[in-house]
Amino acid sequence: MRLAATLMAASLVIAGCDGGGTDDPPEAPMPSASPIADPSPTGQDTESSVPLAPIRALDLELVADGFTEPILAVSPPGDDRIFVVERIGAVKVIDASGAVLAEPYLDLRGTVHANSIEQGLLGLAFHPGYATNGRLFVYHSLSSNDNQLVEYRVSADNPNVGDPASARVMRVFDKEPDKVRHNAGNLLFGPDGYLWLSVGDAARASVNGQDPTTPFGAIHRYDVDADNGQDWTPAPDNPFVNGGGDPAIWAYGLRNPWRFSIDTETDTIWIGDVGQETWEEINRLPLAEPGANLGWPVLEGDDPFYGGDPGGPTTSLTGPVHVIRHGEAEGGCSVTGGWVYRGEDIPELDGHYFFADWCLGWVRSFDTSGEVVVTDHSDQLAVEMPSSFAVDPDGELLVVDYGAGSILRLVAIR
Repeated sequence: MRLAATLMAASLVIAGCDGGGTDDPPEAPMPSASPIADPSPTGQDTESSVPLAPIRALDLELVADGFTEPILAVSPPGDDRIFVVERIGAVKVIDASGAVLAEPYLDLRGTVHANSIEQGLLGLAFHPGYATNGRLFVYHSLSSNDNQLVEYRVSADNPNVGDPASARVMRVFDKEPDKVRHNAGNLLFGPDGYLWLSVGDAARASVNGQDPTTPFGAIHRYDVDADNGQDWTPAPDNPFVNGGGDPAIWAYGLRNPWRFSIDTETDTIWIGDVGQETWEEINRLPLAEPGANLGWPVLEGDDPFYGGDPGGPTTSLTGPVHVIRHGEAEGGCSVTGGWVYRGEDIPELDGHYFFADWCLGWVRSFDTSGEVVVTDHSDQLAVEMPSSFAVDPDGELLVVDYGAGSILRLVAIR
């Protein structure tokens, strides 16, 4: 599987190292990567208070497979199902018994444009009140090369089927027709009840990277419950809601924030930003501090890149908490931002952030409570092409394997 991932990296590099178009500057020299450490060996059952046997290894157990290019797994609040997003435009359901239902929850293949590897049905989020209001939101590409944020509702007759006729387009993100890359597309609801969305720089870093008046290269935040007659409403405390930038933006200066997550125990957002020439980034921001400028393209990782004075304006930039270097055995190609583990089955890993590389297939983690010391799990966790992390209805960590078409669950062997 590692060979397959390596061979596919040439075509998938457009999602990571290759920025696409004339915006991209020449390649820079590469320093060494981060150290690797060993995981904590013991723990305690949080329910029974009985000491657990030491962890002998971590593993990934199969939840379900047979999916076509899966990129995301989502469970609505309080629901025992897992919804799997296929990039080609379909959403499948894994029911409580682990069976994959034959009929898609949503089939948008006639609407979604997925010709480029970075296009397609890219994000899905269920409203916190989905059990009663049936509202959900998707983000996907169009044949015009634009992307759009759309609201749907569940069918009135079948809880396992969405209603395609309920589509309400909230916002269209206009892109140049020849710039197919850097769409990002992650969607989730935060603990504040607002809808969060990641938007890439539209492969125009020199235009969009440091300009918050454009919607690109940013994390957005929407109030989907506001009733003001508008197509979309920004969260009322967004940093530019009263001017100076796109009112939906919460943070900016990102290249292609393909996947992000929110750790509700620490009220922290974790953003994996896909790099260009040399560095992949993991960024960490407190939810209480909106308006951060994460530096792209003035910085790539911690290094000066282009479009700014690293001795001047960058003093106001927020750098990454961890970087991964391209081009070495332990390096990166296209980071898949991950999730902080808060499950009950593996208490030794509480507070550990798991992340991966889309085209190299490795999975790594570090403890978020202290200095970043990375553990490489590649010898135990075999993933062909990790496109996303998620949590199942019980709060356990899932890995979406795009290459193998499968959903996997992290488990401990004791």
